Amino acid sequence: MGFKILEVLRPFIAIIPEVAKPERKIQFKEKVLWTAVTLFIFLVCCQIPLFGIMSSDSADPFYWLRVIMASNRGTLMELGITPIVTSSLIMQLLAGAKLIEVGDTPKDRALFNGAQKLFGMIITLGQATVYVLTGMYGLPGDLGAGICMLIVLQLVCAGLVVLLLDELLQKGYGLGSGISLFIATNICETIVWKSFSPATINTGRGTEFEGAIIALFHLLATRSDKIKGLREAFYRQNLPNLTSLMATILVFAIVIYFQGFRVDLPIKHARYRGQQSTYPIKLFYTSNIPIILQSALVSNLYIISQMLASRFGGNFIVNLLGTWGVVGGGGPARSYPVGGLCYYLSPPENVGHVIEDPVHAVIYITFMLGSCAFFSKTWIDVSGSSAKDVAKQLKEQQYVMSGHRDTSMVKELNRYIPTAAAFGGLCIGALSVLADFLGAIGSGTGILLAVTIIYQYFEVFVKEQADVGIGGLFL
Repeated sequence: MGFKILEVLRPFIAIIPEVAKPERKIQFKEKVLWTAVTLFIFLVCCQIPLFGIMSSDSADPFYWLRVIMASNRGTLMELGITPIVTSSLIMQLLAGAKLIEVGDTPKDRALFNGAQKLFGMIITLGQATVYVLTGMYGLPGDLGAGICMLIVLQLVCAGLVVLLLDELLQKGYGLGSGISLFIATNICETIVWKSFSPATINTGRGTEFEGAIIALFHLLATRSDKIKGLREAFYRQNLPNLTSLMATILVFAIVIYFQGFRVDLPIKHARYRGQQSTYPIKLFYTSNIPIILQSALVSNLYIISQMLASRFGGNFIVNLLGTWGVVGGGGPARSYPVGGLCYYLSPPENVGHVIEDPVHAVIYITFMLGSCAFFSKTWIDVSGSSAKDVAKQLKEQQYVMSGHRDTSMVKELNRYIPTAAAFGGLCIGALSVLADFLGAIGSGTGILLAVTIIYQYFEVFVKEQADVGIGGLFL
C-alpha cells in the first residue's frame, strides 16, 4: 500500500527540477567553490526585497523562528528553509507511522526524496498564499489580485531556488547540506551582530549600542560610576549583554565536549585477516536532525496560531492554541506568545521567568526532551542509518564485527544504535533547554544547531585532509 501511494506521485515528481548526480569525483577545492557560490546566492536573496509589498514595519509574528529557519522578513527568503524542513517532518512521520513504506533500494529512496521535494513545493505555495491573504504585506484588497499573485510567485520561485541549492550540496557538489549551511550562517551572523553591532537604540536610560561588547566600552566610558556601568553591561535588559555572550560561549564549549562521546565497535575485513578497524557510534548519532524537526513542528504551530489569532482573535479554541502580545523594547517590534499551547511550548526567557512560572518551564522541558528523543529515534528508520542498514553497509564492504557472525551483527548493533539515537536526542533537547535558561544569544536551539553544523564541517575538512593531504586540498 505504501509503495502504491508514492508510485501515484511519480508523474508529478518528474515535474520538479532536479540536480543531476556528478559523473566524476568532485575535488575538494571545487566543493568549496560550489559551497561558497551557494552561500552567496542565499545571502543575496536575503537582501532582495519582495516586489509589491506595502509594508513590513508591523510587529514581526515570526521573530523568534527566523534565526533557526534561515528566514529574513520582507525579502525573497521570507520562508527560508521552513517548507523543506516541514516536508521532511511530514514524510518522516508518515514513514514512522508505517502509512508509507520506504524501501532499501536506491530507486525507492529516490522516489521518497522526490515525494519530499514535491511536498516541499506544495507547502511553499500554501505558506506563500496564507502569508499574502492574511495581510502580512498589506491588505489583499489594497494590494490587488495581480500584486498578490506576483508576491506568491516570488516566494514560490525563491522556495524552488532554496530546494535546488540544498540538493546541489547534498548530491556531492558541495560540502554538507544547504539547510545546515543556511542555518549556521544565519545564527553566526546573529551572534556576531549582537556582539559587535554599532546600531544605537534609545532605551529610556539614554542612547546605548546594541552590540554587547561595544556597549561594554561605551558604558565604561560614559558612566561616572564604573562599577554600575560594568554591572549594566553584564545584566542590561532587552538588549544583548555580556552574560548572554558568555552563556553562548559556554554552550559552544559544552556541545563540542559532548561531540567526542562515542562507542567504537571493532570490525575486521572478512577476506583480509590483518585488516581491522572500528565503527564509531556517536552520542549525537542523528546529529542536529531532532532539533531541526522539532523547530519545524513548533514553527508551523506558531504560524497556524498567529494566522488564526489575526482573523478569529477572542475565539475560545483559537485562544487555547495561543494568544499573542507585542514587545518593542531593544529592537524591532515582535510578537511573542503570552498564553495557550504556544506559550507553554516556547522557552522561558531567563531563570527569573522559570521561577515566576514553573509549570511553563516543566511543560517546555518535557516537550523538548520528549520530541527530540522521538524524532531522533524515528529518523534512523527513514534515513538509512538503522542497525539493519548499517549491518548491510558493512557486509557490502566485506566487514564483519569481531567475535560475531553475520547473523548476529544486526542484533549487536541494535544494542547501541537505537539507544544512542534516543539518548542523543534527549541530550540535544537538554542542552537546548540549558542554553535557553542561560539566555544564550540566538536561542538555545539556534546555538545548538550552529555548533553541531560547524563541527560537521570541521569533520568534513579533517576527512578530506586525511584523503588527499593538507597540501593537496586547494591545489
